[in-house]
Amino acid sequence: MKITRDQILAGLSAKIDFIPCDGVECIDTNEIKEAVRLFRTCVFNGYFCTDPLPVNLDAFIKILYHMLPSQAVADEFIARIPELRRLLATDVKAVFDGDPAAVDYQEVIISYPAITAMTHYRFAHALLKLGVQVIPRAITELAHSATGIDIHPGAEIGEYFSIDHGTGVVIGETSVIGNHVRLYQGVTLGARSFKFDESGNPMRLPRHPILEDNVVVYSNSSILGRIRIGHDSIIGGNVWQTQDLPPYSRVVQGKPQVSYFSDGSGI
Repeated sequence: MKITRDQILAGLSAKIDFIPCDGVECIDTNEIKEAVRLFRTCVFNGYFCTDPLPVNLDAFIKILYHMLPSQAVADEFIARIPELRRLLATDVKAVFDGDPAAVDYQEVIISYPAITAMTHYRFAHALLKLGVQVIPRAITELAHSATGIDIHPGAEIGEYFSIDHGTGVVIGETSVIGNHVRLYQGVTLGARSFKFDESGNPMRLPRHPILEDNVVVYSNSSILGRIRIGHDSIIGGNVWQTQDLPPYSRVVQGKPQVSYFSDGSGI
């Protein structure tokens, strides 16, 4: 039996609990992408667009007034743009200082995925702090798709933050990261377990790590749970860390065992 267009429309309009329709405001993902583009062209003036800064800023302000819940929220965000630029400048410096292959700051700004991810994150985090919902997560997910770096906009990240290479890095919602922290590819700052409310839903409690100043975490290590990694600590590659560490700690994997056949060849 052939289904009619009206039947299809009725099925698409039917209420489903997990696809709510009532009270949902349309979010234009293309508008979000354009807002991110304009934000980047403003804070990195002259790098990604040949239009004059006043033109880009006016366009950015216009899209914020349309995209955000109120003009008051937009104005609050606009006032923070110079500080966001300053924070991103510290990230550029940290990434450059942490990579001997970097030629200059311009290369870092244009080419390095860490700066792309942090530009999205700094934008999204500022919006989230102003009470904006949904849009901040959409902004960081754009960077996640482009770079493989997944930073929740709720994470608190200090100055001079760097990610080397970056692919596979995950930073959870309640993570707290101090100043001058460096992560390598594949690092996870995740939750170890969840607490549930009476309805069986996960509770949004602090559940991700705290990394104090000057911490370095090498590739493919997982730091899980609400634990504190003391300042000036180093966590080597492929470490599974679930306990607090005092300042100046060093955590590394044991050396691999090497065996040989009787003829001297390696296994």
